[in-house]
Amino acid sequence: MTDRPLAVDRSQLGLVQAFGAFLLWGVLPLYFRALDNSPIFEIMAHRITWTVLLLIPLVIVLRRSSTVVTAFQSRRLVGVFAVTTVLVSLNWLIYMYAISIERLLDASLGYYINPLINVALGVIFLGETLNRRQMLAVGLAAAGVLNQTITLGAFPWIALGLALTFGFYGLIRKRERIDPIGGLLVETSIILPIAVFGVFWFAVTGTGRFAVGGLWESTLLVGTGVVTATPLILFMMGAQKLRYSTIGLMQYLAPTIQFLIAVLIFKEPFGVANIATFLLIWSGLAIYTWDALTRR
Repeated sequence: MTDRPLAVDRSQLGLVQAFGAFLLWGVLPLYFRALDNSPIFEIMAHRITWTVLLLIPLVIVLRRSSTVVTAFQSRRLVGVFAVTTVLVSLNWLIYMYAISIERLLDASLGYYINPLINVALGVIFLGETLNRRQMLAVGLAAAGVLNQTITLGAFPWIALGLALTFGFYGLIRKRERIDPIGGLLVETSIILPIAVFGVFWFAVTGTGRFAVGGLWESTLLVGTGVVTATPLILFMMGAQKLRYSTIGLMQYLAPTIQFLIAVLIFKEPFGVANIATFLLIWSGLAIYTWDALTRR
């Protein structure tokens, strides 16, 4: 009699944790917009530095230290993590750049098409096959990208850059079965020397905002580590308690919040061309999600 309520409580807790993760990822643009006066590379340097300082005690408490030790003892793993470090760094930079130039709509588009990019990468690199509905979904996403390119006269490199860097990042992590938290500590540790140099360089040259921009801005820069690690931890905890299909549906929450922030708060232009693009992408995602749910 007690197993069922415990199972329900576990699922409800997982739902709250996963929702918290996607909600935080969704409102992250508001946080970075508050750092508009800080150079992007300074934000990046602080984000990496404070993420490492936050993850070290967490990895010890969670007993994930073996992931870090094993990674640095193997030349092959160091090479793998070097690649994932480049990918996640590029992803963060593109994302923050999109926010700084008021292109959050493009960023949300990138995270919308990410699941379909993952499907395509699975076919190319993992030998997976597509059924008719999956092919239609990928085709609609491709049509959306093509429409954006033709009607607006500009290749949507922000959207594709985010989707491809995150897609390849996830692909490598999946093949290597890398622990999310321990793996992120290894990745940020690899680039930590450059980040620490950046923090001091911006401080010494007076071109940064840390300390100079006042207590509020300095606190926000330190907090970049918190807003990076917290949703990842919540997502990891929630994913362990929920079905894959539930997580699959919830993954659209973050780009939807970003989309609404871009249109309603940041007042980014959203014309007919954008509407057509998003409708094509959303149609593809609807077919892809329906296919995933029916097969499971």
